Amino acid sequence: MSAALILVIIASYFGVLMLISHVVSKNTSDDSFYTGDRKSPWQIVAFGMIGAVLSGVTFVSIPGMVGTNYFYYAQFVVGNVVGYVFITYVLIPIYYDLKLVSIYSYLETRFGIRAYKTGSLFFLISQSFGAALRLLLAAKILQYAVFDAFGVPFFITVLIILILIWIYTHKSGIKTIVWTDTLQTFFLLLAVVVTIYVVKGSLNLSLTETISSVVEHEYFKVFDWDFNSGNNFFKQFISGVLIAVAMVGLDQNMMQKTLTCKNKKEAQQNILVFSLILAVTQFLFLGLGVLLYLYAEKFGIHLDIENGKFINTDTLFPMLSLNHFGTIASISFILGITAASFSSADSAITALTTSFTHDFLDIQHKNSNEKRKLKNRVLFGFSVVIFTIIMLFSQSKGDVISTIFKVAGYTYGPLLGLYLFGIFTKIKIRDKAVPYICVLMPITTYFLNDFFIDWFKFDFGFMNIFVNAFLTVLCLILVKNNKTVILNKQ
Repeated sequence: MSAALILVIIASYFGVLMLISHVVSKNTSDDSFYTGDRKSPWQIVAFGMIGAVLSGVTFVSIPGMVGTNYFYYAQFVVGNVVGYVFITYVLIPIYYDLKLVSIYSYLETRFGIRAYKTGSLFFLISQSFGAALRLLLAAKILQYAVFDAFGVPFFITVLIILILIWIYTHKSGIKTIVWTDTLQTFFLLLAVVVTIYVVKGSLNLSLTETISSVVEHEYFKVFDWDFNSGNNFFKQFISGVLIAVAMVGLDQNMMQKTLTCKNKKEAQQNILVFSLILAVTQFLFLGLGVLLYLYAEKFGIHLDIENGKFINTDTLFPMLSLNHFGTIASISFILGITAASFSSADSAITALTTSFTHDFLDIQHKNSNEKRKLKNRVLFGFSVVIFTIIMLFSQSKGDVISTIFKVAGYTYGPLLGLYLFGIFTKIKIRDKAVPYICVLMPITTYFLNDFFIDWFKFDFGFMNIFVNAFLTVLCLILVKNNKTVILNKQ
């Protein structure tokens, strides 16, 4: 398929996004950018969140990682479901009862202003890196599929994507994104279904035979009971629970969509339905991964191998889709990866803007003109931040999804510790100590993991978030405000 045709497809897709933005942007208020006027249908929010969570990273990384990591990721997915139940029945009621716009203002209510600012700052760091790494992978694919043919430098490709996102989000923000994410999720899932159908036909398999081929394949290893392995079941399951709570329940990006629902009950329905559909979709991605390797093996397609292991596994899905699966599959893949690119980046930039303007600029107390100016400046500023991070990591290799979750363990760990401590204890703490704890604990976790690997051959893996949160909680106990506790007892 020619690069020109792909470019036309992307342009047409963007045109549809602009049409949605135009329709949704009518009759908006100053707060529509942040809250969506709290009128979003929960079914639409649930479906759209799938695309935001999956992103371009999941789209290509999960199928590719099957060749090196088998089905072990499924252990993590099961843990995610449990984490979403916690979000539904513990966090959602708190957010709605306090009528929060920025979810980190809970920390001010519970601990104090410094905990609040620290929690928000850690989100800003976490989300900036996460959004940039997700968009990096998608931008690389679009560069390979389209822009290389026109001699466009990679940094221009990234700029184009960010400018397009700004165009359709800057006016109505989350109110627009709730609806555009729904369209983007549809195309993302359509691409997977079409690819499975094409591969199934190429391998001359019936539906039953396709399922059997996946289940009976050597890569279909779901459970790892080696306690020293980073893929150990208990490590994957527990980290799946904690990372779901941290990266969805404590993430302004994900929760901002949920808080646009009309009431608490609908927000809870949204999370439960979203979690089940997401789990099924991720299993579908794993199955697709096996089929892609079967296809490559049958047709003698060369895959890069180093020291007996596949490398650059993130290129498997795009390479086969664009060069071997035919026009229909290529078009669906381009639409899918484009949808994933916009879906993950637009909501992330909007959430970053919301958090910074509410948590650091006190925008809720500004007049309408000041609100618009501040919002647009911050929106532009975070676009620059994400562009910078993308360029810094532009030469990275390997599956990006593992990198994202490892980074999340260090950046979201203190947030998780703060919220768990705040929700499950009534202990008052010295608020001024919180910033120091939240900076030192990720560093401690990093060196502790290195120590365990060197001395005990024990890798924390994704469990670094558990260690990080546990150390944070332990330190918060050590800095409790004894004077305040005594006064409360009298």
